[in-house]
Amino acid sequence: MGLYLIKRLLLMVPLFIGITIISFGVIHLAPGSPIDMATDLNPKATAEVKARLRAFYGLDKPLHVQYWNWISRLVTFDFGNSFSQDGRRVTDKILERLPITIFINVISLVLILFLAIPIGVFSATYQNSLLDKATTVLVFVGFAVPHFWLALLLMILFGVQLGWLPISGLKSLNYEYLPASAQLWDRVSHLILPIFISASGGLAGLSRYMRSNMLEVIRQDYITTAKAKGLSYQTVIFKHAMRNALLPVITILGLSIPGLIGGSVIFETIFAIPGMGQLFYASVMARDYPTIMGILVIGAVLTLLGNLIADVSYALADPRIRAA
Repeated sequence: MGLYLIKRLLLMVPLFIGITIISFGVIHLAPGSPIDMATDLNPKATAEVKARLRAFYGLDKPLHVQYWNWISRLVTFDFGNSFSQDGRRVTDKILERLPITIFINVISLVLILFLAIPIGVFSATYQNSLLDKATTVLVFVGFAVPHFWLALLLMILFGVQLGWLPISGLKSLNYEYLPASAQLWDRVSHLILPIFISASGGLAGLSRYMRSNMLEVIRQDYITTAKAKGLSYQTVIFKHAMRNALLPVITILGLSIPGLIGGSVIFETIFAIPGMGQLFYASVMARDYPTIMGILVIGAVLTLLGNLIADVSYALADPRIRAA
């Protein structure tokens, strides 16, 4: 097991370099540049001014030289300075917004696990029952409804018409003047809708995967043998069947880790949450190359770690893989 982990960690290095090369090339192939975004609406920006800005940001150098300069800084965990007007260090901007994005997505992931797995298990064990049909309808609705449209509907219902929940930001304007208990509820109420929107799509998909895996497993011969031995329902389903049905779900969970950042763009933009998704969207619109690459690097690391966690979890869940 230890040798396997070492091989996987060593393999992650060339994969990471390949991801950064492709990402660096793609963002520079996109139409527009930081200089154009900053000077197109300024009538006083002459060709000489644009040339000086390109030299200042290092965009006048060949693409491979730009990449080498960037990767050299990355070795020291320096993403450079942002091309935006504030000119702040990219690391500071990311660290400022990363915690709230991770918090919302981790809470939604935990919520998905605690709901999707039991729903999938009971839908499979009670196939074609009223519970199975009801969850199937809800799941297909969850698949069909676009997240941004659902978010707007919930904002209108709970925020505008009923006035139960806030619809933007992380805290109210009078947050500092509230008592401690009211401050806690103010924070929680601002996160209810974003967490629900973040979890809705994953809940629908994961519960269906769990149901289909369980239906396949409970038809296996060893499940029939376990039932013939007189084992209880809980032992057969939750000890023998569910453990094997979780293997494909583990892969999906591992691949969903990169979505902790990429999937935040929609709900953070709609709910005006100052997180990584909103920062990534604003950086793409402004062609802020250092910030875009910084966020893409974090996404690449999360992708590689997700694959590694999925493989390790496979080995922990299935003794046959450990033996192999």
